[in-house]
Amino acid sequence: MHCPFCSHTDTKVIDSRLIAEGSQTRRRRECPACGERFTTFESAELLMPKVIKSRNNMREPFNEQKLREGLYRALEKRPVGEEEVETLIEDIKKDIRSSGEREVRSRLIGEVIMKRLRRVDEVAFIRFASVYRRFEDITEFSEEVDKLAKD
Repeated sequence: MHCPFCSHTDTKVIDSRLIAEGSQTRRRRECPACGERFTTFESAELLMPKVIKSRNNMREPFNEQKLREGLYRALEKRPVGEEEVETLIEDIKKDIRSSGEREVRSRLIGEVIMKRLRRVDEVAFIRFASVYRRFEDITEFSEEVDKLAKD
């Protein structure tokens, strides 16, 4: 790894720790040339399947940013910490990859998100479900809340 300060071609690892439930490694490095220290993060690069859009059967790459934005919208002003959101994202991606398919329908992704979100925060689940399932009126919204209350 090149030093980001002086561009020296070799740096020394002085500490390594597992983070994000073991899915990432945090490394503290030191440059022998300039003495500066910096942190790097290492994680496995796992390919996500392509997404088949439900409306028009178009295929597009999995977009983690869209997932993140949707979750943050649903979790807005809810008592869910940043680390819990990151764990949620990793769990959702793991569930999608575990299908073993090269392509997955967007409907499957939505269902995985709702299943995971329901465990984290019921209000966020209802928010996400109301947009995802396109509730037309208060009756559909009420039915979903009643199902949630029964479970």
